[in-house]
Amino acid sequence: MAPPQIRPDLFAGVLPFVRTADERSFGRAAASLGITTAAVSKAVRKLEDDLGARLLDRSSRVVRLTREGELFYQHCRQAVQDVLGAREAMAGARREPQGPLTVTLPFILAPLVVPRLARLGAQHPRLAFHLHLTDRIARLADENVDVAIRVGELAPSSLVARHLRATRWVTVASPGYLALRPPPERPDDLATHNCLRFLAPNGRPRDWTFAGAAQRVDGNLVIDHGESLVAAARAGMGICQVLDFMVGGALRDGALVEVLADFAAAGPAIHAVATPARVRSANVRAFLRFLGEVLGRAMVPSAE
Repeated sequence: MAPPQIRPDLFAGVLPFVRTADERSFGRAAASLGITTAAVSKAVRKLEDDLGARLLDRSSRVVRLTREGELFYQHCRQAVQDVLGAREAMAGARREPQGPLTVTLPFILAPLVVPRLARLGAQHPRLAFHLHLTDRIARLADENVDVAIRVGELAPSSLVARHLRATRWVTVASPGYLALRPPPERPDDLATHNCLRFLAPNGRPRDWTFAGAAQRVDGNLVIDHGESLVAAARAGMGICQVLDFMVGGALRDGALVEVLADFAAAGPAIHAVATPARVRSANVRAFLRFLGEVLGRAMVPSAE
């Protein structure tokens, strides 16, 4: 069977269109491509004429995609990312990890990842780490992020996801606190205890999670910093519920004791995500291997 005929101008105007849609501006698209605004506008207009469809709405100060433009943009952007990924793959096969690696990760994972970066730095001394600690969901392509580590369910997207590990909710207190009152035997018993609560990003204290049900608790501390929440529990202030990796060391050395283990529930999964264009780069591949070692589990493709 003969291959399909391919027009030599198949990609004509596609890159100016994609950059304009990304930037919502002809001027910013032109600056990013190193050409004039007039050249970008002319290329997009010619593409629209060729397709017989209006792709961009120019009626306002901000350029917006039309309905037809949104559909065309999704396909074209994926094609551009695939080409970028292919170029990255070729370059990555020829070089060692080097230069900047930009990563975003939640605050609660920083104590697990940051102290171990020295190991990766020793393996790849030409690699430079740019870390952004945030619980905000970063837009990887728009914010020039190589890898994002996320805790929780992933929304459907074109990003490439790697499952790093499962987690478990653990309820813990210090031996000193438990010496003052009987340990809870059931989640309902928490009504008689001082429960230290985490302030979720939505501005509300998080209910505690047990197998089969959530449990509302109360206490004299609400805090939005996971490490400080654990520190308060270690100091004997009360009981807290956190993800297992946050208190592994404290449980091993006896500074904290798990209670209500029979009612423990599964926690959110941890994933690393990257754009298709960057996941093949030497920097990202090295960092993903490192994350697999740090989190104690080989990475497999996620279901997303």
